[in-house]
Amino acid sequence: MSGPADSIEIQNVVASTGIGQELDLEALADDLPGADFNPDNFPGLVYRTQDPKAAALIFRSGKIVCTGAKSIDDVHDALGIIFDKLRELQIPVDDDPEITVQNIVSSADLGHNLNLNALAIGLGLEDVEYEPEQFPGLVYRMDKPKVVILLFGSGKIVITGGKQTDDAATAVEEIVERIDALGLLG
Repeated sequence: MSGPADSIEIQNVVASTGIGQELDLEALADDLPGADFNPDNFPGLVYRTQDPKAAALIFRSGKIVCTGAKSIDDVHDALGIIFDKLRELQIPVDDDPEITVQNIVSSADLGHNLNLNALAIGLGLEDVEYEPEQFPGLVYRMDKPKVVILLFGSGKIVITGGKQTDDAATAVEEIVERIDALGLLG
């Protein structure tokens, strides 16, 4: 029997790293085929990898943010490609730069419609934001794991703020338990 935890899909992994030195983004944009650099719109250079599909935001400070990856392994692979491209351009990059996961966004389906009005009261107003005129989902801030869960009337949920892949599963188990204890699951 499959439950809500089985429906979890990672939608986006955001991670950061750095090469510890300033970069000339104008020169880098010229030397890196496919790079987008438009400083009037965004201060960083955007470089997209295709396999795995991800985008790296490269800043003048040498900081790099990787976004759009579907797994932590994909983040490491995409950044590995970028580090190799920089090395090919004679830009020194450590053998194994530290990569820090900043956010994992996942989605899941609880398999039941939800009464968000009842949930807003039942989950405790101090941890909940629900203004259906502004946004159709209920925003629930969970302490353990420290994530934010967006719950929708359809039973679909989005978990954001995770730092490890297990955070989504733990959050789904916890929210299902809380909703069920309130008698509001299905």
